[in-house]
Amino acid sequence: MSESWVIDDDGSVPVSAGTVLEALRTRIDSGRLETRLSSSSGRSLVFVTNTERVMVMLLEEEGDPGEHAVTPGAHGSSDGFVLSNGQLDVYADEDTVPLGEAFRLVEEILRTGSWPADAHWVVDR
Repeated sequence: MSESWVIDDDGSVPVSAGTVLEALRTRIDSGRLETRLSSSSGRSLVFVTNTERVMVMLLEEEGDPGEHAVTPGAHGSSDGFVLSNGQLDVYADEDTVPLGEAFRLVEEILRTGSWPADAHWVVDR
């Protein structure tokens, strides 16, 4: 059985690798900068953006510190990451990726279940 994904606060309609980017763009355009996706296998994919950079996290189960995409060698930090509870976060640029790269990562994870072979990510467990 292949893994299916849903956007947590958009109901139970599955989202695919082919439709997830449109869903993310629509959410960003409407000011919803945090998106949590849940898979049929119990994993979670978290996408938090400030519209330029994104914190992308892949969690194996509830409470898992998970793993997240990085930009090795990036300097500085970025603010404007608004969580669904209203919290405003600042992340080191090294711990986030540009928006276009985040879209590619999310699409690949939904398509294959894994990070792309050329992706940079760290395990936080």
